[in-house]
Amino acid sequence: MSIPSETRQWVLSNKPTSLPTLSGPYPTFSLTTSPLESPSQDQVLLQLLYLSNDPAQRGWISAGVDPARLYTTPVEIGSPMHARGICKILKSDANGWEEGELVLANPGWKEYAVLDADKCQKIPSLEGLDVGVTQFLGALGLTGLTAWYGIKEVVKAGPEDTVVVSGAAGATGSMVVQIAKHIIGCKRVIGIAGGAEKCRWVKEHLGADACVDYKSETFVEELKKETEGFVEVYFDNVGGEMLDLMLTRIKRHGRIAACGAVAEYNKDSAQGYGIKNWFEVVSNRIEIKGFIVWDYLGKAAETTQAMVKATKEGKIKIDAGNETVVETGFEGVPETWMKLFEGGNRGKLITKLV
Repeated sequence: MSIPSETRQWVLSNKPTSLPTLSGPYPTFSLTTSPLESPSQDQVLLQLLYLSNDPAQRGWISAGVDPARLYTTPVEIGSPMHARGICKILKSDANGWEEGELVLANPGWKEYAVLDADKCQKIPSLEGLDVGVTQFLGALGLTGLTAWYGIKEVVKAGPEDTVVVSGAAGATGSMVVQIAKHIIGCKRVIGIAGGAEKCRWVKEHLGADACVDYKSETFVEELKKETEGFVEVYFDNVGGEMLDLMLTRIKRHGRIAACGAVAEYNKDSAQGYGIKNWFEVVSNRIEIKGFIVWDYLGKAAETTQAMVKATKEGKIKIDAGNETVVETGFEGVPETWMKLFEGGNRGKLITKLV
């Protein structure tokens, strides 16, 4: 193909205070076209092939967010949406980076991008393990690293622990369930997911001992039954009302890994669910620890090796079943991303540009 001189990109046009809107007078994103420079020394020109969709991105575009309190630079009005992806090198002016090579990078929502080569990451070949390249955005990427770090290092789950995982059918939660049950060997692993089909998948495919459907009218009663006698560990991907309920199901001196708060991302301060059971933390000396995977990047390589080894040994499953790949024209990138907040994915949500 000829080398492009411009690129389409989705930029932030209005910072949302609730659920992002894709139409109307104040859409969250706008599709624009921008000139594209030719790569200079030590740079590469990339074509975006696959996009990672992550609930955390919602926090990067929130209205009123204080940059000093955010763990990354927020997306500014008029700037392309931040995102990680798998790209193909179209042109290289950097030694060791070949045209046609696939790389991991952070191009944002742009069809093409020019980046410094040292900001890209080569996709490793895994001898003896046949997985799709998109797994490096999920189970073998930052998602899997988040799960490993959170359950093994943050709350230090052990074989003697019963673990509850919210968002158990999601990208991170599905890996936490497998790591807790099949690598750590936790006594009991209980998932929480939305809908009977997802709960069945969490039990039958991932190996959880139980999975409770939060959409069920009897959810609270079922959760209390599954956590009778209380539990030692809770891996929280949801926040809000779910976290509040789980505070009443944690044993004395129990531990909570605060990984995400997807239930709260699309609510402003007035709409947010205020924690009502906070005294449980005091009374039962519950430890809650928030974490960001970037604090663990120094151990990414060894963690990936451990995950690959566990997959080869049949302890965990890394296959097409733990990702939802949606073929999308570039015009539909925001619509696919919004599936994160509609429960439209099982495992990692990936956009495949077509």
